[in-house]
Amino acid sequence: MNMAEPEQFAVAGLRGSLRRDVDMRRHTTWRAGGRAERVYRPADLADLATFLRGLPADEPLLAVGLGSNLLVRDGGLRGTVLLLHAALGELRREADGLVYAQAGVPGAKLARFAALHNLSGAEFFAGIPGTVGGMLAMNAGCYGSETWEKVARVQVMDRGGALQERTAADYEIGYRRVVRRESPRACGASPILQRGDRGDFLSVSQCDEWFVAAWLRFEKGDGAMVREKIKGLLEKRIASQPLNLPNAGSVFRNPPGDYAARLIEQCGLKGRQIGGARVSEKHANFIVNTSNATATDIENLIGEVQMVVQQKTGIELHPEVRIIGDAT
Repeated sequence: MNMAEPEQFAVAGLRGSLRRDVDMRRHTTWRAGGRAERVYRPADLADLATFLRGLPADEPLLAVGLGSNLLVRDGGLRGTVLLLHAALGELRREADGLVYAQAGVPGAKLARFAALHNLSGAEFFAGIPGTVGGMLAMNAGCYGSETWEKVARVQVMDRGGALQERTAADYEIGYRRVVRRESPRACGASPILQRGDRGDFLSVSQCDEWFVAAWLRFEKGDGAMVREKIKGLLEKRIASQPLNLPNAGSVFRNPPGDYAARLIEQCGLKGRQIGGARVSEKHANFIVNTSNATATDIENLIGEVQMVVQQKTGIELHPEVRIIGDAT
């Protein structure tokens, strides 16, 4: 523990690592944005609970997995970032056949684990560039499947470090949206500032709990066939997405009955560029960092795409990515 830390961070018994003034470009797939005031990487679930119990109730918190689907503004983040990738990484087959996966497990690792155990239905996770915690929080999906279709129950941790189990019945689950029924303050891997559907923002200090694991149900299958399907999905992803440049996956949610990429391309926005940020020529719903793009470049390009599509088609595109932090 850094002895220069404020007294409230000098919690006895911590086994993780706490750092100050951390460049979040290293922890987001867009490779852009500002610095975090503090970053804590817990040693495991018990260590995370100990850390949370030692924090003041109003400390802003942000849980990050692989840092996909996330844009940190150039002014950076107040509060503490919890890095869960490679921290909450437990993955196992339970006696009842369910798969227990903690929040820091990447989707691709989950898909391979299921195939290894001759389970089918997890293949689509290989196409999601994120971790279980984020996938639960936004009901991530691709290739016609969504995360919560596979969830038997989830494990959540509150700000006091207490663990609870919940089921899908406890949440309103929709397209890229998961909200706790009894409490609008509950959230998953939620940002310090999250843009809402109406352009408003939600402070992460209002969050009561976070997803830390899930028990997932898959069908019995042929491991070899499942691996071949995963290989085919990954080949399709490589062929259709600009994976050679830093990006955050799909930027906009698909509007009802249509595709964001089709609308963006229809409006002639492929290749549109602001600073180092560019709408991908390979997939119009991706914005890539061509060379040292700032978070401001990316956010301004997101806004321009929204404006042009609205003007030309009358359809409002809603960001799927989380935009958080302070402007410069």
